[in-house]
Amino acid sequence: MAEEMLTLKKFEEASEAVKRVTLETKLVYSDYFSERTGCRVYLKPENMQFTGAYKLRGAYYKISTLSEEERARGLITASAGNHAQGVAYAAKCYGSKATIVMPTVTPLIKVNRTKNYGAEVVLYGDVYDESCARAYELAQEFGYTFIHPFDDLTVATGQGTIAMEIVKELPLVDYILVPIGGGGLATGISTLAKLLNPKIKVIGVEPAGANCMQASLEKGEVTTLPSVNTIADGTAVKTPGRLLFPYLQKNLDDIVTVDDQDLVVAFLDMVENHKMVVENSGLLTVAALKNLKVRDKKVVCVLSGGNMDMITMSSVVQQGLILRDRIFTVSVLLPDKPGELSRVASVIAQVSGNVIKLEHNQFVSINRNAAVELRITLEAFGTEHKGKIIAALEKEGYKPKLVRTNI
Repeated sequence: MAEEMLTLKKFEEASEAVKRVTLETKLVYSDYFSERTGCRVYLKPENMQFTGAYKLRGAYYKISTLSEEERARGLITASAGNHAQGVAYAAKCYGSKATIVMPTVTPLIKVNRTKNYGAEVVLYGDVYDESCARAYELAQEFGYTFIHPFDDLTVATGQGTIAMEIVKELPLVDYILVPIGGGGLATGISTLAKLLNPKIKVIGVEPAGANCMQASLEKGEVTTLPSVNTIADGTAVKTPGRLLFPYLQKNLDDIVTVDDQDLVVAFLDMVENHKMVVENSGLLTVAALKNLKVRDKKVVCVLSGGNMDMITMSSVVQQGLILRDRIFTVSVLLPDKPGELSRVASVIAQVSGNVIKLEHNQFVSINRNAAVELRITLEAFGTEHKGKIIAALEKEGYKPKLVRTNI
């Protein structure tokens, strides 16, 4: 049965089905990323879908293949994020009851958004694995149909409809970069891409702190990581899909990993240059572009989702500004006498530095000639400008010391 699932006929069927509920996410050409890579880079903005992510595709197609009796009994899944909303929305379209088991630590905004689509939310467990176990128990108890977030070939077929759209819009695409958590999206896209054109190279991208698929492919069997640690929570998976693994072994051309700090600066790049909010997992593909050692190729980066809570977004923006040397803090020692603060401000102003925070401490020393520590948090245009500001302070004899920025 498994061999009959991921066929061109099934993908075509899924593509027609998902059109009923998905927005058309046309490719966006990126001047910014193209200039930096020497390739023609296109973005597939699945962050712009109804539920803010591609997950609606697999959930809707899976539910469309169920019998009326199965749908009438009710549906259940476990998810802390995008899959939860995808199943809730898709179930609503079919008038089916949906129960979503979410970890107790799930942000309230995600819980409420899932409820708003008409689903019943059960908060259980501290982590996804505990929620999933509970969901299976409830499915058994009440006869619900379980919709797996990734390890389901029908779900993967629905996710693969993205490849159909990419190839129709950009027939000569050379590379497709796809995020990997459990592997459902990568399975669907890589399998269909190879069916449509075996020359298309599909590269999976994982967080360095949650590289379960990379570890599994290297070992040649499904491997469970002892732990995961990444800000890309949508792809923080310890064990990839067992049903999916053979397809990825066959169809994935390569797999690369991305560090969290690269995701942070990628968020800034996306907001400033494309005016788009993309969640950390969705940024894996653009963050991986610098690892793609090719030029003059047509490259599509799948932006898998855009659901990010405001507190996370605020933190990512701040860290991104720091990592890009757009904000930094220096400490200087001043003589304890009138006019010194004005003098420092004048030096900074002459090189177009913008002071955003000052901390003044008169009790660091009993030496009246260098009795005041001044910590200055500054805004700069980038690394080169930061260097000019520091050089200007050094020229005036201030001996600035860089300190950890805390804004």
